[in-house]
Amino acid sequence: MTGAAQGGARCGSRVWSVVCAALAATLGAVAAAQHAPPRIVATERIETTAASAPYRLRLALFTPAGGPWQAATIAAATREAAAILAQCGIGLEPATLYTYDGDARFRDYFTPWSRALVAGLAPEKPAVFFVAATRNRPAFDAEAVGRGNSRTRPELADTVWVAWGTRDLPVALAHEIAHVLADSGEHSAAAGNLMNEQTAPGATRLDREQCARMVATGAANGLLSR
Repeated sequence: MTGAAQGGARCGSRVWSVVCAALAATLGAVAAAQHAPPRIVATERIETTAASAPYRLRLALFTPAGGPWQAATIAAATREAAAILAQCGIGLEPATLYTYDGDARFRDYFTPWSRALVAGLAPEKPAVFFVAATRNRPAFDAEAVGRGNSRTRPELADTVWVAWGTRDLPVALAHEIAHVLADSGEHSAAAGNLMNEQTAPGATRLDREQCARMVATGAANGLLSR
C-alpha cells in the first residue's frame, strides 16, 4: 500500500507524517545493519609453547562478535591442535584471533555468505573461522576447504570452518587443518589415526606418509614456512 499505513492512514497526512518518518528511518537502519560489510572490531594474540620445528604454521583465527565462542576456548583448542600437528615437524607460531562484525548472516557458515565474508576480510591463510552454526547441507560440525575442492568457491580456499558445539574440538580442528595442508579429503581407517572419518578423543596419530604429504603440499602452497 504505497503511501499509506495500516488501517488506511496516509503518510502524507499531518497526523502520520512523523510516524512514517520514524518508521522509514528504523527500516533503513535495519536494512543497513543486515548488509553491513565485515570489519574487524577486536584482536587478541594467542601465544604458543610449541618447540622449534622445521616447518612453521601461522594461523589466522576469526569469530563473529556476539557469537557463542569464547577466546579462551579457541585458544585452548588451537594449542592442543598444534600439539597434535607437531608430530609431523610442524610448529604453530603465535596466532591472532580476530573478532569481526557486520551482516548477521556472517555469524554462520553458508557458502554464498561465507564467500562474501572472506572476500570482505581478505584474511591471511590458512584461516580458521569459529562460527555459530552451519547452514550448508549436508551439515558438518567442521569443514575444510582446500584448493582441490574450492574451484566453485575460490574465496574459501585454505580455510577451515568450525561450528559451535563441535565434538572433540582440538582433534576436529587438527583434522581439518591437516586436510587443508595436504589439500586432500582422504580419510584413514587405521585405528587411532587423526584422519579417521569420525573424530575421537584418542585418535590423534599421523603416519609417515600423511606427514610427508602435509609438509610437502603445505610448503608448496605457501601455507608452511621453514
